[in-house]
Amino acid sequence: MSDGAVSVGRCVKDDADSDRPASGDSLMVAEERHPRSASPRGVNGDDDSEAESHQDGRSVDVDADTRRRAFSWCRDFLSGSWKAISQHDFQIKIVSGGLSNLLYMCSLPDNVQPTGVEPRRVLLRIYGAILQGVDSLVLESVMFAILAERELGPRLYGIFPEGRLEQYLPSERLRTEQLGFPEISAEIACKMARFHGMNMPFNKEPKWLFGNIDRYMEQVKTITFVREAHIKKFKKLMKYNLPEELENLRSLLAATPSPVVFCHNDVQEGNILMLDGRENSSDKLMLIDFEYSSYNYRGFDFGNHFCEWIYDYTYDQWPFYKAKVENYPNRQQQLQFIRHYLSERGGVAPADQARIEEDMIIEANRFALASHFLWGLWSIIQAKLSKIEFGYMDYAQHRFDTYFKQKKIFS
Repeated sequence: MSDGAVSVGRCVKDDADSDRPASGDSLMVAEERHPRSASPRGVNGDDDSEAESHQDGRSVDVDADTRRRAFSWCRDFLSGSWKAISQHDFQIKIVSGGLSNLLYMCSLPDNVQPTGVEPRRVLLRIYGAILQGVDSLVLESVMFAILAERELGPRLYGIFPEGRLEQYLPSERLRTEQLGFPEISAEIACKMARFHGMNMPFNKEPKWLFGNIDRYMEQVKTITFVREAHIKKFKKLMKYNLPEELENLRSLLAATPSPVVFCHNDVQEGNILMLDGRENSSDKLMLIDFEYSSYNYRGFDFGNHFCEWIYDYTYDQWPFYKAKVENYPNRQQQLQFIRHYLSERGGVAPADQARIEEDMIIEANRFALASHFLWGLWSIIQAKLSKIEFGYMDYAQHRFDTYFKQKKIFS
């Protein structure tokens, strides 16, 4: 659930002071509102300084320092006409308020043409507090270059400590509701199967999932907040006894067979492009944003993707996301996804089909619990570190609420 392209916003609950996992309608967050009717109250209906400070929606302007740095990076890495324009003529706009990174489109002015092979538009990604460390950023850069060479991802134009310049692909990022469209879901399953079939030059031990969860948990145990709204929300989350619950999750997944493959680990709508001009093609989608990709349990990619059917990250009012738990894929939708996945991977013997499908449904839904747990912890830490406009603590609350609700069904 990182950022993809756009990323994230929603949540409301009535039982704000309850220390029990929410159930029923209490999980149906963020009622439809007029885009500009934001209330200075929080998603729980309480006075909330976070909500109040963002009642006018997201910021849309690029600050002067970002503009200056972006101009310098484009001039240094792109050459050609990019070296001839002034900072005044340089064009930059926000593509989205991602959850992990900040994304911008940089372009030459309309009256300036490329002089060679340089692109006239590029995507600038500025790394945020993505909690993965320098080694992970290096691995992701290598991964991005490999996938670009294999034409499985955008071209790479430049890498620097703060971020990178990527090919700007004429496309639209998927909307949350499109994940449930049968044709699109089928192609996502095929793309995921191809991704899982890649042999990448990275450590193939499945350390990513619990390595990150354990690391995030240690940070959450010692985190301190200053803002009153954060303190209140954090205390509510801590009533869950998350360290003990983590051991329950670890035991459940240890008893859930799942092969280790090269996983994307963040197949959400913002990380899936619908390429222009391919609307009638069977190959119209492209996975992007590989910052979390690694060898991992296959079930996590399934379950994490299914969780993303719930979340719409394009909402432009606080908390900048919506969630509809009822949109989690039903059994038939999961079966269709799994069948297309298996077909792309070469199929299975008819005699084994029903058993394998049933095992994969169990696998996916149990690992969906790990998705809620991972991104719930991640979001608590982002609330402390990130400057991105997003209701991280509200999102963490919703992920854990949904974790406990779905645990009753899937464990």
